[in-house]
Amino acid sequence: MQKPTVTIIGGGPAGLMAAEVLSAGGAAVMLHDKMPTLGRKFLMAGRGGLNLTHSEPMAAFLKRYGTARGVLTPILEAYPPQALSAWAEGLDQAVFTGSSGRVFPKALKASPLLRAWLARLDAQAVTVRTRSTWKGWDADGALMFEDVSGATETSQPDATILALGGASWPKLGSDGGWARILAEKGVAPVPFRPANAGFEVAWSEVFSTRFAGQPLKAVGLSFAGLTVRGEAMVTAHGLEGGGIYALSAPMRDAIAAKGRAALRIDLRPDMPWAQIAAKLDHGRVGDAVANRLRKALNLSPLEINLLREGLGVALPTDSETLAAAIKSVPLTLTGMRPLDRAISTAGGVGFEALDGGLMLKALPGVWAVGEMLDWEAPTGGYLLQACFATGVWAAKAVLGRAARA
Repeated sequence: MQKPTVTIIGGGPAGLMAAEVLSAGGAAVMLHDKMPTLGRKFLMAGRGGLNLTHSEPMAAFLKRYGTARGVLTPILEAYPPQALSAWAEGLDQAVFTGSSGRVFPKALKASPLLRAWLARLDAQAVTVRTRSTWKGWDADGALMFEDVSGATETSQPDATILALGGASWPKLGSDGGWARILAEKGVAPVPFRPANAGFEVAWSEVFSTRFAGQPLKAVGLSFAGLTVRGEAMVTAHGLEGGGIYALSAPMRDAIAAKGRAALRIDLRPDMPWAQIAAKLDHGRVGDAVANRLRKALNLSPLEINLLREGLGVALPTDSETLAAAIKSVPLTLTGMRPLDRAISTAGGVGFEALDGGLMLKALPGVWAVGEMLDWEAPTGGYLLQACFATGVWAAKAVLGRAARA
């Protein structure tokens, strides 16, 4: 059988994984990326240790994908976290599971993994064109690419995989510019929205100046009946961090609908209300409220002043009311940080525009993968896992279609 020719547009995790599967399966693969080097956002993600995936049970893992869970379940089950860990090990990049269940390379960097990966693709004869910007299709249906000199190259492969990313990292290549090209072909993407981004809180000037950049560790965060444990970082604008990101989708939607969202923070999630009240009762009579909080519960200046931001400068003095406040500090979120400040995006190509193999129904022979699809998930390994898995899924669909041709 003659080798099928496949062009992949986008050199992030989804595109690179599709290239690996396709070239291993006998396809002739050409990969284009408009940036000077491949995997630039992947390298950026690695600055924090490269959280590849998560080790929690699959049922809990799948719930992290919210409304896209139904569509992504077979894709993630076909390429689960264990497969991604084994893949990294196969590139001589040992992994370990942290205390939070997150899975990292032992090197705690993306660069060694990326180098080994690109070497494998080179060994599998994947051809790479960098500084090559996709411009859409010409009148004859050929893909058009423009290099830095302005010269245009065209190609008509047997299959095309689009792995163009979302819209939250324009400096690294993910600017969402592809949405216009697809819209002209009858594929109207869902509007982009920030995901895994910070939220705005109208802090007092004193609080913002004093505490911006300080973390709230091991707190409970609740919104609309959903509760997570995690960390949050105070910023000059409001709050960000893993715990905030885990609730970002419903809080973003509430702000869009009502102009605000009511977040509650439990400063002592491991301590029942009655125990907190009892400790406060044993505080020294006549102590100021701040001293009682510090001595009885070891609340930090940040935590004490966060209570004041939520309740007012004059904190309640009776132990029961104060304990209830510590278990549920009310904060009003007034907005979400803009798209270019987000870690990832919601929106993009809706799954209704795709068949079961992730091929665009309006454009036979063209597949879409990775973050350019309309799904979102919190940080913690879920983003990369779905990017890798959709790349594998689409590549196998391409190979299957070529075998049936």
